[in-house]
Amino acid sequence: MRFSTNVAFGLFAVALYGFGGVVADDLDEADAAFPESSSSTVVAIEKPTFTPLAIAAPFYEQFTDDWDSRWKPSHAKKDVKGAEEEWAYVGEWAVEEPTVLKGIEGDKGLVVKNVAAHHAISSKFTKPVDNTGKSLVVQYEVKLQNGLECGGAYMKLLRDNKDLHQEEFSNASPYVIMFGPDKCGGTNKVHFIFNHKNPKTGEYEEKHLKSPPMAKITKQSTLYTLIVNPDQTYELRIDGTKVKDGSLLEDFSPAVNPEAEIDDPEDKKPEDWVDVARIPDPAATKPEDWDEDAPFEIVDEDATMPEDWLENEPEFVPDPEAVKPEDWEDDEDGDWIAPTVANPKCDEASGCGKWEKPMKSNPAYKGKWTAPMIDNPDYKGPWAPRKIANPSFFEDKAPSNFEPIGAIGFELWTMTKDILFDNIYVGHSVEDAEKLQKDTFDVKKAIEIKEEEATAPKAPEPPKEPPQTIQEDPIAFIKNKLELFFAVAQRDPVAAFKEFPEVGGSLFAGIASILIVLFSLISMATTPAKVVKKNSAPVSDKKPETKIQEAADADAASGSDRPKPAKRTSKKA
Repeated sequence: MRFSTNVAFGLFAVALYGFGGVVADDLDEADAAFPESSSSTVVAIEKPTFTPLAIAAPFYEQFTDDWDSRWKPSHAKKDVKGAEEEWAYVGEWAVEEPTVLKGIEGDKGLVVKNVAAHHAISSKFTKPVDNTGKSLVVQYEVKLQNGLECGGAYMKLLRDNKDLHQEEFSNASPYVIMFGPDKCGGTNKVHFIFNHKNPKTGEYEEKHLKSPPMAKITKQSTLYTLIVNPDQTYELRIDGTKVKDGSLLEDFSPAVNPEAEIDDPEDKKPEDWVDVARIPDPAATKPEDWDEDAPFEIVDEDATMPEDWLENEPEFVPDPEAVKPEDWEDDEDGDWIAPTVANPKCDEASGCGKWEKPMKSNPAYKGKWTAPMIDNPDYKGPWAPRKIANPSFFEDKAPSNFEPIGAIGFELWTMTKDILFDNIYVGHSVEDAEKLQKDTFDVKKAIEIKEEEATAPKAPEPPKEPPQTIQEDPIAFIKNKLELFFAVAQRDPVAAFKEFPEVGGSLFAGIASILIVLFSLISMATTPAKVVKKNSAPVSDKKPETKIQEAADADAASGSDRPKPAKRTSKKA
């Protein structure tokens, strides 16, 4: 069988490429056997151990081991007006360390344990908190270990009253302030709502902060702080940074104080009241030459047919590529007619078919005549009812003096579990709240950031520049040269040998060495070995008679040494 030169060279190139792949794989394994020391080093993050912080406050909670003596879950039914189904607070609570980004060893918090369940738990104050004439500071940590898909993580400061029973805490329990994050769908905000008592009627009305800030959705701990000052100002902070401030008297809806005057509900607009500012001029008349019947457009009598207009060509022609369907039955479906398409000849000319003169705007057209508008001499302006004193008016100049607060509670529904609450402070000292932040939250947050950065997937490193000399990195240098050589060889083997002669020569020498060894082994295995006879005597030049006599003498001499056969002693039968 004879091979052409191209076929032979192609087979050689394939063998060469396969050999190169093996070499490259070996180099990859060698490269992996010596990884960079920096990539295999894991930095251990040192974490402090939790130690309770002593702060004097009306209410302060770090969820130490005796937490269950202060906090009681509720098993009441949710008050939902008009609902056919009853909902109970069956959600479970636990106090445990975080399972995600634990910042401080042994630091526990109150955790929501169930998904799509109503949760309620509360803790009574040892004595009511009254902030009359004083600042009120509310601060707590929220850790969304699984994010926040849909639900709340806000707290309620409950109104102090003798009917406040922890096991009956529900959405109907009267509260003074609701504060904290809430997210579901397009809603994402930090609530600040306070209940205000109408001094005239004694009824309570919720006042909602307008344009509240957005909640921070992160698996790290987040610190929410509310400060209400006796000068009727407020401030909201997230992680110690101010995100919103303003006035209780201006930034809430409905407003704390009603309007002093209101529209008189008995006042009616007089029948002769004219509130039309402009009217058609009654003295105006239509001009005699005004033709209302003149059309908007008329035929352009000056137009002429273009020279390339194809009057004998139809605008649409049967589609030449259309084919009658195989299942078309003329008896049932009727005669098949090909669909029409635009005549391609019309595209090359000004148009096809019967030519008609185009329309143009009618210079005599004026349309329907209307009288021009003039100012109404009887116009009195827009009517509005007269103002009267608001019988429900009151003025509360100090809404910051909230009613006494007797307990704190979390009454939540959420689609996300493992929401953790910690380091709750309710008091009057901004300095104490800032100290609590510094000694607990700031320490924890810094560790959480480091831990999240350490566990986050690292971005791939940019490719390194290949070494220019073999002394820089022998393995990388050879690997790079091989990869370049075989990349070119796949397209043009001859060009690869021309561009990288040193690589081609080395590979050729390597393959040649392997082939020589293989052929040597094959040759050694197929060459027959010489047969050597055992006890072969040397060739002698003595005559045969002499050889026979010498053999007989030797046999006689050794006969005395041979054993003699024993004689038969028995007689023949």
